Amino acid sequence: MAEEQLSKWKGKESIESASITAEQVWACLEDFCNAHKWLPNLDTCYLVEGVPGQPGLVRYCASSKSDGHEVTIRWVKEKLILMDPIQRWLSYEVTDNNLGIKSYVATIKVFPINFDNGMKGCRIEWSYVADPFEGWKFEDFASHIDYSLKFMTKKMEHASLLMGQNLSTSAT
Repeated sequence: MAEEQLSKWKGKESIESASITAEQVWACLEDFCNAHKWLPNLDTCYLVEGVPGQPGLVRYCASSKSDGHEVTIRWVKEKLILMDPIQRWLSYEVTDNNLGIKSYVATIKVFPINFDNGMKGCRIEWSYVADPFEGWKFEDFASHIDYSLKFMTKKMEHASLLMGQNLSTSAT
């Protein structure tokens, strides 16, 4: 347990989809301030400073939780470190939060896939390096990232069926 607390958490989760293309997924992800449209339990996400699509952009993301008596707001500020729209990947880091996160850097990559049946789809990879989070086990954090990635992909697939190509503007 002590060794787990001293070491960095490193991992990568991935998912493949035959329902959406890499271009469709990237259209959602490159709008760095729309995470609330795709991720579970995220109420808001908006630009704090910087230029959309440019390194240095900072977004504020928050969710609220009520225990019936009071509402707790959980929030993070995340800074876009790098973005490559040609290769379809971005990296970001948590710069401030009220969750006790000391260090967290993530990279999300989207790859096109041509399936044997002629369908075009994609693979999405979410990799991360973080200091251990107080009150969490690594396995629980990895499971959270995996769940978030699956949720996001399903939501984008559903939006694709409803809205066609322009997923970045849908908020289903």
